[in-house]
Amino acid sequence: MEKTIALEMKNISKYFGSLAANKNVDLTVYRGEILSILGENGCGKTTLMNMIAGIYFPDEGEIFVDGEEVIIRSPKDAFEKGIGMVHQHFKLVDLFTAAENVILGTKDEKRYNIKEANKKVQELADKYGFIIDPAKKIHEMSVSEKQTVEILKVLYRGADILILDEPSAVLTPQETEKLFAVIRRMRDHGKSILIITHKLHEVMAISDRVAVLRKGEHVATVETANTTPEELTEMMVGKKVELNIFRPEPKNPTDRLEVKNLSLTDSEGIKVLEDISFTVRSGEILGIAGIAGSGQRELLESIAGLCHATTGEILYNNPKTGITENLRDKDPIQIRELGVRLSFVPEDRLGMGLVGNMDIVDNMMLRSYNKGHSIFVDRKKPKDLAEKIIKELEVATPGTHAIVRRLSGGNVQKVLVGREIAASPTVLMAAYPVRGLDINSSYTIYNLLTKQKEEGVAVVFVGEDLDVLVELCDRIMVVCGGRVTGIVDGRNTTKEEIGLLMTKSESYTLENNEEGGISSGNK
Repeated sequence: MEKTIALEMKNISKYFGSLAANKNVDLTVYRGEILSILGENGCGKTTLMNMIAGIYFPDEGEIFVDGEEVIIRSPKDAFEKGIGMVHQHFKLVDLFTAAENVILGTKDEKRYNIKEANKKVQELADKYGFIIDPAKKIHEMSVSEKQTVEILKVLYRGADILILDEPSAVLTPQETEKLFAVIRRMRDHGKSILIITHKLHEVMAISDRVAVLRKGEHVATVETANTTPEELTEMMVGKKVELNIFRPEPKNPTDRLEVKNLSLTDSEGIKVLEDISFTVRSGEILGIAGIAGSGQRELLESIAGLCHATTGEILYNNPKTGITENLRDKDPIQIRELGVRLSFVPEDRLGMGLVGNMDIVDNMMLRSYNKGHSIFVDRKKPKDLAEKIIKELEVATPGTHAIVRRLSGGNVQKVLVGREIAASPTVLMAAYPVRGLDINSSYTIYNLLTKQKEEGVAVVFVGEDLDVLVELCDRIMVVCGGRVTGIVDGRNTTKEEIGLLMTKSESYTLENNEEGGISSGNK
């Protein structure tokens, strides 16, 4: 059966000053197929998709939809051509219902009727297998429900070509499987779906073909059934990359950090953390898993002194002095000086940790400027550190004096993580250190964390990819709704077991078992 071309890009180029984000890219998307877009950070994936969605306009080349050349200057133009993009960070009105968000901004000659809107949205959801309550408000929804609303928004506007940016980034394995079932159903209805993702196992599971970009250029498009993750990685990077995470056994693990009965209430009186207890040991990696917003961020910020816990203890066993100190009594600078470092990679990388208008060297100095003993600033050590991070993490930059905000998101992230690791901490808390990074950069970070573990550092790793958590971590603590629902052995668990713990709503107690691990049980 001959395939019908839905979308075609010919010789597409996009320049930002002298930098070529995309250069002479040719891309073909067929009706009724799922096409994955792969590539390293800064290779032009998002730029290319943004040109299809009308956010950017190409400097060179042509775009064809159903065989006809089109000019797409805005998202409105894209919708008129049947193209819709679902962004990783949702753009919804929290106080509106699902149906109100779906129909918001659409033109209808009839008078607004909420019952009619609910009916239309429900019919659309049923057609593709979505499970959604049209009358439910956004602020009451889970992450997967919000994502469903975003997809329904573009389908309601008649999109036949859908672009999904990291659609499974914050979903449990069970939610991901449900999403993939819906995506396959949309494909079976003739929709063309382009997926930007860094998870190679998901690429292999969901896509029909894979388009690989490298340094802004289209390297190849291959049939998924005829390739392997190793081949795809080699095409992305231009060299062979080992896709196995090395996990050595912990050597002489010692309790470094003990969190006891920690609770935190926010300014509105809502309990964010409730009776959290766990231990972090030197020479091991403790993973923390949980649906976004389950309290992971607040937990690490409480340990780092960025927010003050309501009750409980955070006991730090100082390896230099042998003294046990309660970090709840200390400010962030004192905690950092003790060797407890937090490397948090937020959605807004430049809003926390780095200053966008400063260069890489100046950002290295942010951690040490107050130690100066002279009116003159010592720039040599920060410059040496910047050069080391650029070399070891392969940061794509013109040099150490490049302004940070002009780097791609992934390269900004490498600078942020590299600076914290370079501080030689005794406890390193890395929250989402590979968020948005390509496969090659991600494995570089995993190896750096393992190296820290081998050097006796107590590492806490908060991640979104359960496959990585199971491969990398010695123990994995699961949090749900601000409570610990279980702590499991990373070598003997499965991502399905973790996924179930991520959605537990009951209260759980923790008991030490004979092997020294911790299991969950009902109160």
